[in-house]
Amino acid sequence: MPAIKVIHPITRLVLGGAQQNTMETCTLLDRSRFVPHIISGPETGLEGELISEVRQRGIPLTILPELVVRPDPVKDFTALLKLQRLFMREKPAIVHTHSSKAGILGRWAARLARVPVIVHTVHGWGHHPYQHPLLRAFYIFLERCTVTFTDKMIVVSRLNADKGLHDSIGTPDKYVTIHSSINLDDFMNVTCDALALKRSLGLDPGRPVVGTVGRFTPQKNPLDFVRVAARVRQRVPDVQFLFIGDGALRPEVERLRAELGLVDVMKFPGSRQDVPALLRCMDVFILTSLWEGLPRVIPQAMAAGLPVVANAVDGVCEVIRDGVNGFLIPPHDVELMAERIMLVLSDPDLRAQIGARGRETAQQEFSVIEMVKRIEALYEELLAQKGSPIEKARPEGLEPPTFRSEV
Repeated sequence: MPAIKVIHPITRLVLGGAQQNTMETCTLLDRSRFVPHIISGPETGLEGELISEVRQRGIPLTILPELVVRPDPVKDFTALLKLQRLFMREKPAIVHTHSSKAGILGRWAARLARVPVIVHTVHGWGHHPYQHPLLRAFYIFLERCTVTFTDKMIVVSRLNADKGLHDSIGTPDKYVTIHSSINLDDFMNVTCDALALKRSLGLDPGRPVVGTVGRFTPQKNPLDFVRVAARVRQRVPDVQFLFIGDGALRPEVERLRAELGLVDVMKFPGSRQDVPALLRCMDVFILTSLWEGLPRVIPQAMAAGLPVVANAVDGVCEVIRDGVNGFLIPPHDVELMAERIMLVLSDPDLRAQIGARGRETAQQEFSVIEMVKRIEALYEELLAQKGSPIEKARPEGLEPPTFRSEV
């Protein structure tokens, strides 16, 4: 039986949770049953890119020049038409969209092209409380219109579904929760010389390290990372800090680091591909994000055995049980976050207990293999609900399906 074409539109392939989730899904889909194809816009950025890794993994990839992050009526309309044309030519059985822009344009194009099954993953809603009310209302309106012909909305946390329902985006039967998961072995069985790696980063191997991984963007709230660090250092003079990542806010963050006298003890090595090894350099992991879907970096840190102190936002609250396998902090409460970090640093037994419970959580709930199995089962269920349109959706005589890269 020929495998089924599944096309995954995503706005851009930068280093981020949604992008890594999409790449891992396309890598691990059973190729005897499904053949994936990623469509992405051309934009990358200071965060780093995944385009080269997607190609190295042999996943068919089309770059659509008009698919850009910022609203642009001409480019957006052109991207819609090109996506529709590609879907009509390739005749996929499933279009599975990711991220806000590609999620809207990709689903409308799939609708116009009469794709049998349309799925969207909410890695985090495009609307949030920090936007202008009119812009937020417009994004909600688009989601309400688009969900009407979306067969299923995968949410990476139950709280994302609650948020969508609160905003009248679809009905409960539209949603299914599938946690955005990780390759556990990458983080649980790391072999590296942590002392040498610390030295290469400019860190003293004999002193504790509080760290994070993320982008220098308003969502990730890196300025609070610096503010928290300043308070911790007042009480723990030998502590060091590590922020892995990059982004547009970096100059502002560097200015605050200098103002607070942290240049010598806070390192910004930029975007890195060796995150599993870098987590081995940390004693405590913190996350200062203001909104999230379900940040994959939390189970990554947990799998590495690190105690996690994180802002209590969205899917983070679904992973961390406060005081049990980590600590939850109200957003912008830098004093409380600093207190929890100092508590963990001062108590090695507590640090070990929290780290062990976090690792257990990661093992039980965040296996990428199980995630992909659930996605495959959802695909098959939706195709069956359509009256088994699999044979109709496949181009005749294609075993396995092939994709043309040009648009």
